[in-house]
Amino acid sequence: MLIGQEQAEAIKLEIGAAFPGIVDDLETQVAGRDLRTGLLRRTTVDADAVRAALQGPLTQILDGLESVLERTPPELAADIADRGLMLVGGGALLRGFDQLIRQRTGLAVTIADEPLITVARGAGLALEGLHHLTPARRRRRR
Repeated sequence: MLIGQEQAEAIKLEIGAAFPGIVDDLETQVAGRDLRTGLLRRTTVDADAVRAALQGPLTQILDGLESVLERTPPELAADIADRGLMLVGGGALLRGFDQLIRQRTGLAVTIADEPLITVARGAGLALEGLHHLTPARRRRRR
């Protein structure tokens, strides 16, 4: 069944979980196009089906996280080991994602109070400080 991105996001937030045992008894209705017949259809999906659909992307995220941690300079790695990781953005809203990361990495994981706003604030601060990241020789040419 083919569904839109907005509906997939709503389902993820409504009954999705990254870790088993959190929302196993939940289900919801989903509408989309049946890929076999090409016709529009409505069906019920349960939390197990949603968790199964999320496994591929979650595995990619965790593999990427491990790769970054393996290449982290020792000074930063020590800080991460002491303070742990902070989840921000839409992924932080997925139930149990913090537990999954904790289980895979052994690190403490905290979810930001306002994960979506935290991303926007961080992007704004990065843009404000962008001039500090521009190489000196490029700045002199202006």
